[in-house]
Amino acid sequence: MNPHRTRIKICGIKQPADALFAAQSGADALGLNFHRASSRFVDPVRAAEISSAIPPFVASVGLFVDATADQVRAVLDAVPLQLLQFHGDEPPEFCVQFGKPYLKALRMKPGVDLIQFSARYRSASAILVDAFRPGVPGGTGETFDWGLIPGTRSQPLVLSGGLTSGNVADGMERVHPWAVDVSSGVESTPGVKDRGRIARFIDAVRRADEQRDATYEYPQGNKSAA
Repeated sequence: MNPHRTRIKICGIKQPADALFAAQSGADALGLNFHRASSRFVDPVRAAEISSAIPPFVASVGLFVDATADQVRAVLDAVPLQLLQFHGDEPPEFCVQFGKPYLKALRMKPGVDLIQFSARYRSASAILVDAFRPGVPGGTGETFDWGLIPGTRSQPLVLSGGLTSGNVADGMERVHPWAVDVSSGVESTPGVKDRGRIARFIDAVRRADEQRDATYEYPQGNKSAA
């Protein structure tokens, strides 16, 4: 399989200017957090303002944690989301009812079976793997043992959990994810994005892609676009 360009999602965007900066810097997707307990929470009105600043071909992603169906629909009525992201105990039948592609988060720890989880959520566009901390649905800023992730997978994988510009290349090399997702790793304080860190993170991902591409042995010496 030829190397591909690793997609980048910057999650927990709270300011329209940060959304525009991240998109202009090369982010493929921007996450809007609708979990009220999070320091990165935005209400639908603010989220709509942020979405209006996102240029074409950059996806807006809505993050939910055990929200009701009515709560999700209310957000969808107000905010033009392209993708949903579920971080709670939502069953597959809940996730599919909104007619949008979705990511399902799995908090990794010893004993968690990613293959079994993927089979249950086969309707998901991808599985997002994150660090496990009891009682916290995500955004902990903690990494986890990447060795828990099997090499053979049935769905695209999004790597999350404590990623920074300093460790994302290592994570990409070990896990080979379709995409990486960062929130706290590009913040100065919880909920406050740091544009320098955003730029450095995106640059680290792109340089890791270039390094992998440079060492990839293409069939018959032919190099094609990933």
